[in-house]
Amino acid sequence: MDWFNAVIQGLLLGGLYALFATGLSIMFGVMRVVNLAHGDLAVVASFLALSMVNATNAPLWVAVVITTPLFAVLGYLTQRILLQRSLRVGPMSTLVVTFGLSIVIQNVLLKIYSADTRTLGGGGFATGSFHLTNDIAIPYLSLATFVLAVVVIVAIQLFLSRTGLGRMLRASSDDPDTATLVGADSRHVYGIATAIAFGTVALAGIMMAMRSSFDPATGPSRLLFAFEAVVIGGLGSLWGTLLGGMVLGLTQSVGAQIDPALTILLGHLVFLAVLAFRPQGLLPGRTA
Repeated sequence: MDWFNAVIQGLLLGGLYALFATGLSIMFGVMRVVNLAHGDLAVVASFLALSMVNATNAPLWVAVVITTPLFAVLGYLTQRILLQRSLRVGPMSTLVVTFGLSIVIQNVLLKIYSADTRTLGGGGFATGSFHLTNDIAIPYLSLATFVLAVVVIVAIQLFLSRTGLGRMLRASSDDPDTATLVGADSRHVYGIATAIAFGTVALAGIMMAMRSSFDPATGPSRLLFAFEAVVIGGLGSLWGTLLGGMVLGLTQSVGAQIDPALTILLGHLVFLAVLAFRPQGLLPGRTA
């Protein structure tokens, strides 16, 4: 039963990684941008939600409802003001810009909140669970995060396939020059893609903040998990991102069952194995 429980917990953990990696996958799939500030943005969302709850005593769901669209707007503005200029120079320029953004975010958070570790209290929802058997318990938070990840991916897929703007996003991803010729405004299209990415990372940051502690310096480690999930699943594939997150979470959970020291290491080894033997990922996307 211990092994079966480890498998279930690992798959549910994969939902969190997938939610966290979705925005990274979208930005790469549409713009070929690897956002090195992705993890730090999740930490910003965590601190913003924490500040909102502490200042107003509002329920956590109110902070989620406010933070997510706020981050979407922030993403659109970041693309139009900051990233669009670097895209004209080349892909290396966007790496440098997002790396600089990561450093700035970490230092601003350190100045405002200090280096103290925080947690985002979710009450009984964050700590409660229901039992499948006497030995297997399913945490409410983990299950809700997995369901949220699936809902977000389904919603984005429907947006990409059923709406005109979504089809324009796909066209710009496949052939940006031709898309421009038929009337696509690349700046607006890329802004929408970044808005979606920022909104999803805000959701992931809040869910992760309820699950574990955070501080201004935890962004890079969270970026690493998201990047591994994207690469394992397949660059540019949202369903691949879900699969990659589940593989990563399952590997870490099984590794912890074998030896707690293997929890993180085993996930890194699987990531390296995929890079070595199947660099296109398990479910390569159209843009991979």
